[in-house]
Amino acid sequence: MRNRDKEDKLLEYANEQGGYFTAKQAVEAGYSYRLHSYHVQTGHWVKIERGVFRLKSYPSADREDLVRWTLWSRNQKDVPQMVASHETALSIHDLSDVNPAKFHFTVPPGFRKKVPSSVILYRAILKPEEVQKREGFFVTTPVRTLKDAAESHLSEDELRKALQDALDNGLIQQKKIDISGLSDHGKERMLMVFKMLDDRTR
Repeated sequence: MRNRDKEDKLLEYANEQGGYFTAKQAVEAGYSYRLHSYHVQTGHWVKIERGVFRLKSYPSADREDLVRWTLWSRNQKDVPQMVASHETALSIHDLSDVNPAKFHFTVPPGFRKKVPSSVILYRAILKPEEVQKREGFFVTTPVRTLKDAAESHLSEDELRKALQDALDNGLIQQKKIDISGLSDHGKERMLMVFKMLDDRTR
């Protein structure tokens, strides 16, 4: 494979991940494992952690923190496991004024990696239609995010504001949120907040 072809293929991966790529992706692009250290030493790549690199000349992305966590969470098949959710997803979607001090992610039930205290994990199997792809990371959809918020310890005022913001921004339509899958606690909170919003519009 020509160098230009390898560079183009690696750039494809980097473009989808905010300038980042994994060692496996580099190999698939045509860079053998023994060449990885060379490209780091010559300054073309920056080693972020074991098996994760970044193109040094690539422009900075908005949420590189989420990109790094996403790549860190990949399984043995190089598939990322973390999806930004709950309060982190509220922040990404600009719903409410929540500014979480910790990262909130949803992972599959079988996820086994240890995370630091700066990360809060929720275990669930997310449906494909409940996840959106962003530049280098994944986030729960606004509807799924609001359902998670209803089940969480988020205050009713913040939940109300999140719902109002979602309605104002056209991210949801009030009558199209199916709350049948929520717990009794989640249903009660969601219905209460919708009633609050109805009362305010009368």
